[in-house]
Amino acid sequence: MSAGPLAALIRQQRKRHADGLRLAALSAAVVGAGSVLLLGLSGWFLTGAAIAGLAGLASAQAFNVLLPSAGIRLLAILRTAFRYLERLSGHAAALKALAAIRPTLYAALAAAPPVQGLPLSRGEASARLVQDVDAVETRLIRLSAPWGAGAAVAAGLALAAPAGWAPALVVALAAAATVLSVRALARRLTARTGPAIQQATGDLKDALAAYAAAAPELRVYGVQERAAAEIAAKGARLDALKRDAVAAAGWLAVLQAAILGLAVAGVLALAHDAATPLAAMAGLATAMALEGLAGVGKAFEQEAGADAAADRLDAVLEHGPSLAGAQDAPDRPSLTFGELTVEPGSRLVLTGPSGVGKTTVLERLLGLRGLNSAHPGIRPDERLLCGGQEPDARARPAFAHAPQDAAMIAGTVRANLALAGPHPDEAVWAALADAALEARVRALPQGLDTWIGENGERLSGGERRRLSLARALLRDAPWLLLDEPTEGLDAATEALVVARLDARLKRTGQGLVLVSHRPAPHALCDQQLPIAPPAAIG
Repeated sequence: MSAGPLAALIRQQRKRHADGLRLAALSAAVVGAGSVLLLGLSGWFLTGAAIAGLAGLASAQAFNVLLPSAGIRLLAILRTAFRYLERLSGHAAALKALAAIRPTLYAALAAAPPVQGLPLSRGEASARLVQDVDAVETRLIRLSAPWGAGAAVAAGLALAAPAGWAPALVVALAAAATVLSVRALARRLTARTGPAIQQATGDLKDALAAYAAAAPELRVYGVQERAAAEIAAKGARLDALKRDAVAAAGWLAVLQAAILGLAVAGVLALAHDAATPLAAMAGLATAMALEGLAGVGKAFEQEAGADAAADRLDAVLEHGPSLAGAQDAPDRPSLTFGELTVEPGSRLVLTGPSGVGKTTVLERLLGLRGLNSAHPGIRPDERLLCGGQEPDARARPAFAHAPQDAAMIAGTVRANLALAGPHPDEAVWAALADAALEARVRALPQGLDTWIGENGERLSGGERRRLSLARALLRDAPWLLLDEPTEGLDAATEALVVARLDARLKRTGQGLVLVSHRPAPHALCDQQLPIAPPAAIG
């Protein structure tokens, strides 16, 4: 595993949950050794008892039945109890660690540099948070596997040794051959399929999310079958890769079984001079000792996928914001657009034809885009500053934003407004009133607790835009960034929104940076900044 940010994060979680992981390792060692001892002792006991029974009544009566049977029962109980303890402690530690890793990854995705974060689709983001994190789960859950495997091999050597040094040597060589050959074959068979499965899963999720969002358009234009065929093709590719992975696992199982069979045959052949019960004990112990290496083999099988997932997660985590020691933005910062500086409480409208980059200017203020954006919005050699600093994640608390694309979460009206922070119902209704949406929400069946569907699909486009505006109004920030806030509204509703917004800004002293092609909202602003078309840049 590379020494990237994910490795450091996993090391941190290993230290935090060291007690649980140590208990899991100890339990795995007891299970590994106990399984080998149980089968070896059972083989010795059954073979010895059979020989004693065939030798006659006197031999049968002299054979000690109670002590070996008690040992077998004790080993069976220990193996069951410690297997449960291993799963309980190991998985508990791993799940707690993953519960810390996922929020860290989500925070890194949310704060990633614009060039990396914005192009990331919902399917890709989901694949990072789910499939990739699940793939590296083996780094934690299988930490106990080497301990169990080592204890199993050690117990196998101990039980093969009474039959002679040659059988014990066979056990050692077979264990080494299993580890080396399985690792080599696993790397060869899974080097492509492991990473490809992760990528194909993300592609399928991406297509499903995109086509689900565009379901009405697909029906209108009659292209449902084409979309379904594309999704089916991506699903078929994923299925084919999973079949390849199963086939690879099958070949690995065949290799392990072949080594196990040869090892048992070799041990039995070399133990011909030993007593029959000892030979039986050595043969069965060999089988169980090599079976104890299955967990290590499974880790090798998952190694390629886990490595690829770790690389993708590192690419996200290493570009997370590094704000240690950075100067925070002022509480009420001024904004600088080239030569123009606007003070807190000012109102500025950005003008210009569609496509010149007005929205990009807002996104740059929020630290969502950098200077190398496709549409920089203002000349790259001109300054865009917030409180005298280049805008980045530190500046976001200074802004409340209602974007042009009014995205909603799948939930209730209250849940969508709660993104702006916790507020009493009085403040929520006041923001809805200022967005001219209060009457509509009060008329809903459950009011604030009414479910509005995926991306607010139960609301009209204008209602979603006003709900986004209300959410921005709830955020306690010195600057309000509005991108086409009245688009899609009729003239009467637009006039009501503008009038109430003007009254709110006068009451709160909040500053405004507006993007709008409609003349009515322009009346809110006392300053204007034309944005140069892209052709005029450079």
